[in-house]
Amino acid sequence: MKNILAFAGSNSKHSINKQLAEYVANQIKNVEVEVLDLNDFELPLYGIDLENEHGIPDNAHAFLDKIKASDGIVLSLAEHNGAYSTAFKNIFDWMSRIDSKLWNDKPMLLMATSPGGRGGVTVLDIAKNRIPFMGGNIVSNFSLPSFYENFSEEGIKDEKLNGELLQSISKFQETIT
Repeated sequence: MKNILAFAGSNSKHSINKQLAEYVANQIKNVEVEVLDLNDFELPLYGIDLENEHGIPDNAHAFLDKIKASDGIVLSLAEHNGAYSTAFKNIFDWMSRIDSKLWNDKPMLLMATSPGGRGGVTVLDIAKNRIPFMGGNIVSNFSLPSFYENFSEEGIKDEKLNGELLQSISKFQETIT
């Protein structure tokens, strides 16, 4: 059985992006889902001096090992001031010091959500342009605007958005089965 990683580019204990990633990953059929939390992979703020003095922390290796062992990735990015959250950028930076192609060509369903009407589209655009250079294989993407109005435990309330999400999930499903 295929193994899918689901995680949010956020370290919030109440991350709406983690909720979305977990929900979406559990819609994928015939896979085992492992939900990761960036809080379980705590890392010091990346800096070349720190790396030169102490090396690369074990948690960066552990997270990268999870990516390499997976068959696909469901990632939902938090948007902080129009870019990645510091927690995501930090783990991304540490892992890139181990392997510049850190996403290992794994099929990826890339998403973002936010409480606002743009749904994290700015960070999603940044990631869609950057991740492929780092070995990312983005096979589908999805932005969910107005999370609290559009999301429930049963799914996406808005019919049009739900249709878009189901299409993204289907594209991703095709690449991993």
